[in-house]
Amino acid sequence: MKRHGTRRPAGVLLALTAACGLLLTGCSGDGDSGASRSDASHDGGTAPLPAPDGTGRYEGGEREGEQGSRDVAPEPDHLSTFALDVDTASYGYARRTLDEGRLPDPSTVRPEEFVNSFRQDYPRPDGDGFTVTVDGARSDAEDWSLVRVGLATRTAEADGERAPAALTFVIDISGSMGEPGRLDLAQEALGTMTDRLRDDDSVALVTFSDEAETVLPMTRLGGNRGEIHDAIDGLEPTDSTNLGAGVETGYETAVEGLRGGATNRVVLVSDALANTGETEADAILERIAESRREHGITLFGVGVGVGSDYGDALMERLADRGDGHTVYVSDEADAREVFCEELPRNIELTARDAKAQVAFDPETVAEFRLVGYDNRRVADDDFRNDRVDGGEVGPGHTVTALYAVRTRPGAQGHLATATVRWLDPDSRTPHEETGDLETDGLAESVWRARPRLAVTATAAYFADALRSPGHRDSALPGAPGLGELSERAGTLAARTEDAEVRELAEAIRTADRLD
Repeated sequence: MKRHGTRRPAGVLLALTAACGLLLTGCSGDGDSGASRSDASHDGGTAPLPAPDGTGRYEGGEREGEQGSRDVAPEPDHLSTFALDVDTASYGYARRTLDEGRLPDPSTVRPEEFVNSFRQDYPRPDGDGFTVTVDGARSDAEDWSLVRVGLATRTAEADGERAPAALTFVIDISGSMGEPGRLDLAQEALGTMTDRLRDDDSVALVTFSDEAETVLPMTRLGGNRGEIHDAIDGLEPTDSTNLGAGVETGYETAVEGLRGGATNRVVLVSDALANTGETEADAILERIAESRREHGITLFGVGVGVGSDYGDALMERLADRGDGHTVYVSDEADAREVFCEELPRNIELTARDAKAQVAFDPETVAEFRLVGYDNRRVADDDFRNDRVDGGEVGPGHTVTALYAVRTRPGAQGHLATATVRWLDPDSRTPHEETGDLETDGLAESVWRARPRLAVTATAAYFADALRSPGHRDSALPGAPGLGELSERAGTLAARTEDAEVRELAEAIRTADRLD
């Protein structure tokens, strides 16, 4: 058993490489899309867009680094650029807080994570990369619409087709993890996952409190399940939270057990209440920065805890800056879904450093604003600069961005072009895919639009209400009060027959009552 306290970084940390999926297939989607799409590789992928001239207008023809075989949309005037993000922790955390009888702190509400918590109906590509769907609907505010940009990766492969997995779990056993719904949930979910893993998979277990220790080195499942269960069952909460030592030791343990041809990944399970050793996300990540950048190590964060007893900001920053993402678990069902469904989808990568850029046509669009993604904005001229960090996305994922768009009165024609750019996870070759929206593609009402678009709008309106003190200063046009929104969500739940939409309606009702 190795034990580590706070110390300087180890000299060499090799990398984890993202390979194939783990357990179950991800969710699949179908449906028609009005988006026109094209795909191309770019041999000059690091070239940025031309700089704006000060008015926001870009001049010129084909951009440097683009091949002539791809249809290029007219040069955009109004641009919005962001790194893709598949986090959902904020919505789960808000639901847990509401269940406890409290409204969530507005600073913990990230609208994009509410929106991305729900199943979508976007078509999926056959191979790696994305499809792009752009649609929208008019809101109850004059000339204002909600425009949805939807990106989808291929469906996750069946269990029998995946490579072996080598997973290093970094488990917080500090005193705060002893509260119900924290360490106990993690132990039960890990035990269930151990039973489902294949014999040729491997797991390692690192724990941390005031110091970190490797309680189980990388161990094959075949013939060793009893030993692994004993290690999981033996976890007990102890002292303070040295999160930095835990992350560092987790990477060291993963490197020592690195398996060629396998999926190697570090999974952090914590309430992120760091109070010993290094407590800042940037400093923690700096310890492993060279290995992370050079070899593509990513962090998958699983958050637990409620109220002031959960370090939401630290966990989110660790995931974003660590080229990974985070989810939140609040009960046994959440824990099982994360470890037996979400984790499999998030191990394999289908796209690295993925960014999206939406170009709104100034002839039809007077103004627009992106809903959420506050921490994921990218400079417009860095869209095709592949040295600028984007987001990592795996199979079975959808990514949704919602815009509030004010169209010019009576305007008709082209509204927006959305482009996603990503790097192939193996070759690092850049690719792009695009989709378009015309004004006549807008549904006449958000509430009479396609069900999944209506669900997206409802989730965004809910997040907007929770972010606005007193719920008076809405950032979204046509925002209904919580009472009306609850009724709309109830109708949608019946229309979609979706249990997750029913849970959304219940959460809105609870927020309305507490408010």
